This record gives sequence, structure tokens and C-alpha cells, in this order.
Amino acid sequence: MIPEVDIFVGNYTIIDQEVFELWVQGYSVVECVSVLQQRGELEAWGAAQDLLASDTGDHYRTFGMLEKLLLTPPKLAEEWTFQLEPAVQRMVIEKYYELDDIVIREIIGKKLSGRTRKDLDDVAEKTGVLLRSCRRQFDNVKRIFKHVDEMTGSVMANIQSAFLLPPPLAKKYASIVFIINNRFETSKRKLNYLTFEDFSVCASLMMSSWTTASPLAPALAPDTRDDTDFDRDFLIELRDFKLLLDREKEHRNVTLSHLRGKIPDRMCSEVESNFKIYSRGIINIGCSLNNSRDLRDFFVDAVERVVEPCRQARWRSPELEIFLKVYAEAGSALDIMASDHSLRTTWERYMNTMRVCLMQLYHS
Repeated sequence: MIPEVDIFVGNYTIIDQEVFELWVQGYSVVECVSVLQQRGELEAWGAAQDLLASDTGDHYRTFGMLEKLLLTPPKLAEEWTFQLEPAVQRMVIEKYYELDDIVIREIIGKKLSGRTRKDLDDVAEKTGVLLRSCRRQFDNVKRIFKHVDEMTGSVMANIQSAFLLPPPLAKKYASIVFIINNRFETSKRKLNYLTFEDFSVCASLMMSSWTTASPLAPALAPDTRDDTDFDRDFLIELRDFKLLLDREKEHRNVTLSHLRGKIPDRMCSEVESNFKIYSRGIINIGCSLNNSRDLRDFFVDAVERVVEPCRQARWRSPELEIFLKVYAEAGSALDIMASDHSLRTTWERYMNTMRVCLMQLYHS
């Protein structure tokens, strides 16, 4: 008896985007068929269930073979076995490297080790994302991190060049590389309320302002600039902020004089009473960033020393944003800054990023 065999013949590889997305999301063939049925695929095409299952299985076999090329995306354009239109190539690459923020939030605080990969069951259960998808995302992060870790220059540009990712997605991966490379603490309980986007926004700001790739960093040879490495000279210069603590009363008075009329009187009174708490929190974080341990605890310290006191005082976000802006400008206006251009430049470089980070971390 001759067995029945399904044969599909074609030239250009056909990628069903809907099926591909379900494959990327971690659905098995059986689960994918069930989802397609629920979406009305059988009724739409007037097809039988066994044909839908057979077609889906064929797509999955193609995706399995295609995955080997997706590990090194530039090979897709050179591969003749899978001839894909340029638009389709871009789609499959972007979808394959797509990230779920809730999954990445769980990954960035862990080492990219085999043991972490084995524990992704917990991540899948916690996030509701299928385990296969969690593993794909973990493997992609690890692959990209390993590839660009020793490269200099813009990590985002390096990722785009090596993996052909669109700018928004490459920027996400760049912030992940930065966070993991600098071993930031993100797993403490008091940071649980923060999302991956919160960390990503802060990381992007630091990369553009506080690293050796920053326009404000000392002139370096192009091949030594790296936006994943902090500008150590800048971090050391932050220690000079201790001079501002000696001018605390003056700083407070200038801040208050510029704040009145811009925020409610009750918040001006709050600033007057607790200026020392806010100011020393902001300044002491900067003074300690040259220490590797304190640098890793940046987010913990920012929440403990500034965000939580602001929450207790019931600041509204617009009011806090005004205060931080005026506080930074008042610091720049102090006499000590006028006599020390380097200190003023360092202060403004620090505060321009710090105040935006604090606003990102402050969820009122």
C-alpha cells in the first residue's frame, strides 16, 4: 500500500506571516493549528482541518531550517536555498529578534549562563510568555551580547550592522548590552515596580552622556570610543561635588527663589524643610559613582535616596520635574561654579542625565 505524502513545490520561499509570528511566540504545530482555527482560517479558505495541519507543519519545517540562517542574519541575502524578497527578509529578522519587555525585565538582572537558561521555566510562568519564546529571547540576547562585547564604537550601530535590526529594536538590545556589561543591580525588591523601559531609557541616557563615546568626553581616537564604557575621568570628577555640600544653604536659597510661583507654596515649604535630603541624595550618588560597587547600585541608590523621599512627600510628577530643573540650574549659578568652569561642566553633564533618569524612575 502506497502511503499518502504531502508535497509542496515552489521557487521563492513563501513565509506566512501569521504562522511565522505564532512560531516565534513559541506555539507548537498543534497549538498553532488550534489558534488558526479559532481565528476562522478554515472558514475563510474552505479548507479541511487535516490540510491546515499539513500546511502548518510544512511552514514549521521551513522555519526550523531558516532559523540556522537567522542566527547570522546577513547570510539570508546570500542563501539560495531560501530565496526571500527583501521586505520578507526584514520581516523575519525583526520578528525573530523581537522582544517581550516583561521577559527582558526578568533577564537583565541575571547572568547569561546555562543555569539561567534552565531556570527560564520560572520566567515563563511569571510572565505568561511561552517557554520556547523565552528561550529564543534569552539566546538572542546572549548571542548579540557575545558578538558586540569586545567591539568599540556605537553598540547600536554594531548591532544594526551585524544583525540587520531596525533602529528601535537595535536600541533596545544596545541598552540591554549596556546594563548587563556594567552589571547594574536590577533585581532588588524595591526595584520590582520598574519596567524594562525604565531601565532602557536611563541606560540610553547614560550611554549618550556619561561614556567615552559622549561628545562631552575628552577627545579620543575614534577606535577607542565606546558607549558601553563609562568615562572614568568624568566619574572621578564627580567626587568634586562635595564642594557643593559646603554651599548647601546658598544652593537652597537660590533654588527656592527660582521655585516660588512655579510650584504650589506647600511644595516650596517642603523643599525648604527637606532640601538637605534631596540635595545630598543627588550629590552623594554622583560622588560615589567612581566606585564600581556603587555604580552597579545606581538604580537602588536613586530609588532609596531620592525617589522614595519624594514619594513620601507626595510630589506630583510635573512639580518634581520643575524642582529638579530649577535645582540643577541653581547649582550652575553658584559662585563656586563661576570660578571653576570644569566643575560646572561636570555638574551640568551629570544633572542633565540625572534629572531625566529620576523622573523616569519616579512613578507618582
